[in-house]
Amino acid sequence: METAQAARPRSILVLRLGSMGDILHTHAAFATLRAAFPAATLGWVIEDRWRALLPSGVDAVHAVDTKAWRSAPFSDETWEEILDAIRGLRKVSYEMAIDFQGAIRSSLIARFSGAPRRVGFAQPREKAAAMFYTHLVRPVARHVVEQNMELALAVAPGAPPQFRSSLSSTRGAREWWSEQMKRLGLRTQGYAVVNPGAGWGAKRWPPERYGAVAHFLGANGLLSVVNFGPGEEELARSVTSASGGYAHAVLCSVEELVEVTRCSRILVGGDTGPVHLAAALGKPVVAIFGPTDPERTGPFGIEAAVLRSASSRTTFRHHSQPDEGLLDISAEQVANAALRLLQRQPQRLHSASEASLHPEPRP
Repeated sequence: METAQAARPRSILVLRLGSMGDILHTHAAFATLRAAFPAATLGWVIEDRWRALLPSGVDAVHAVDTKAWRSAPFSDETWEEILDAIRGLRKVSYEMAIDFQGAIRSSLIARFSGAPRRVGFAQPREKAAAMFYTHLVRPVARHVVEQNMELALAVAPGAPPQFRSSLSSTRGAREWWSEQMKRLGLRTQGYAVVNPGAGWGAKRWPPERYGAVAHFLGANGLLSVVNFGPGEEELARSVTSASGGYAHAVLCSVEELVEVTRCSRILVGGDTGPVHLAAALGKPVVAIFGPTDPERTGPFGIEAAVLRSASSRTTFRHHSQPDEGLLDISAEQVANAALRLLQRQPQRLHSASEASLHPEPRP
């Protein structure tokens, strides 16, 4: 692994714009940089919609909206926003930029930041991004958290790796969720979070099976909250309908989702951001994998049950239909995996019944 260290940096710019899981996968690397350079100014470039996911210890937040910029590339407003962002970066006079994103847009931002040393992966997600780096790192680890750590350690060789996250919820989110819990009749000792959505259809386990798992947990004393985003309303309805009344669908912002997950006992979902949010918050996870490789992007550093069929093959093609191997995973397998994790907690389900994966209405 190459080293990008020269003089001890007084200011470092981290670039990881999105998405949810990718930002959370960078927390450990950031914590390592913070511990290695406690007196340095550490900035972070992030898409504005994800800023609630930033860890503690960030000295300067540079929020951008590249999606809006790409939708109107020739407007005066877009160019003014871009110039303002560049001015904000250059005002700090960063000595080093570390691009964990590996995209052309993130590497260009690193270049325009004025940082003389720019560190990135030798084989970034978008190959052209490497043209804008002054130091290249070839990681040997498999998991993306460990790959990001190698990038950080290229800047701080010999530093003790800090595999931890530091997320906190806002007062507004805490007050909102306290009211929602009362409205939904959720117990203060916790609930399960069920996340049926995914980035593309091939990663999406059938919602009716999520509902069956929620019914099983509810019949054993643990209600579920179904997390969903804009455009996933029908998906959430399918889960709640199949749950027999044991699941409640909740649409929330990113900062509200942090609080919802923080108060939960377990999360069940596929390879998607909320699974990694639960992992960052130290919550047990049942992760259902299909076309993506859990050895690369699975829950990291926490107690988890990862289910993947031997027939699944790793691919990043965004097919709309669920992976055939993903469909080999039954609701019984997922429910039993969740039960095993819950039984290891001090506060267990009131019944260890293997019953009722077939919904009956909630009493």
